[in-house]
Amino acid sequence: MAPTSLPILNISAYRFVPIADPQALRESIHSRAAGLALKGTVLLAEEGINLFLAGPEAAVRAFMHDLRSDERFAPLEPKESWSADVPFGKLLVKVKREIIRMNHPHVRPAGGRAPSVDARTLSRWLDAGHDDTGRPVVLLDTRNAFEVDHGRFRNAIDWRIGKFTEFPDAVRANAHTLEGKTVVSYCTGGIRCEKAALFMAEAGVDHVLQLEGGILKYFEEAGSAHFDGGCFVFDEREALAPDLTVRN
Repeated sequence: MAPTSLPILNISAYRFVPIADPQALRESIHSRAAGLALKGTVLLAEEGINLFLAGPEAAVRAFMHDLRSDERFAPLEPKESWSADVPFGKLLVKVKREIIRMNHPHVRPAGGRAPSVDARTLSRWLDAGHDDTGRPVVLLDTRNAFEVDHGRFRNAIDWRIGKFTEFPDAVRANAHTLEGKTVVSYCTGGIRCEKAALFMAEAGVDHVLQLEGGILKYFEEAGSAHFDGGCFVFDEREALAPDLTVRN
């Protein structure tokens, strides 16, 4: 339930799943979200859905109930946070070529997810300095440099990319530095680190995992352990603290 002083529910969620006619889906999603007076952004592509929405709790939950009635989206588990005001100025529902642009169409998460590690397990590994097999663990930030500057996992690798389409070239240039380690890719909510993990595996990097649910899920389940600063979010709040409130 919402804290009494914070009436607005913010959700973010994504799912890589084939969508045969994203334009038709766009019309129905826009109609339902607008009817509930929600604001935010929903991206649709043939590879899936990526959404960031905010509004009163009842309206947001009604929207998600309707969306999950479509079996393609039944597994969606949004990350939640609360705010005093809606941090979006309007509602946008867009059809794109990719819900997260990498420019490598052969990387298709809908065809098989990358292996993942949950937040509590990762926190335990970081406490120990290695995974359950004894292999050293390194964290790889797949976000853009300006996002990393708001906060990051301690000692994480940051290739200072300016946009996600630069990530593949960064992998090719630096893959040799990851040899012999368990590599955990991470991002804000999971979408970029999922594609990143698949690309790295295809590029020959061994022992690659994605952080399930990204930083936001980590905050929810493990708090601030091993993380310095806050998590940049693409709305008017700018960044969230590990307790998922607006970071001042």
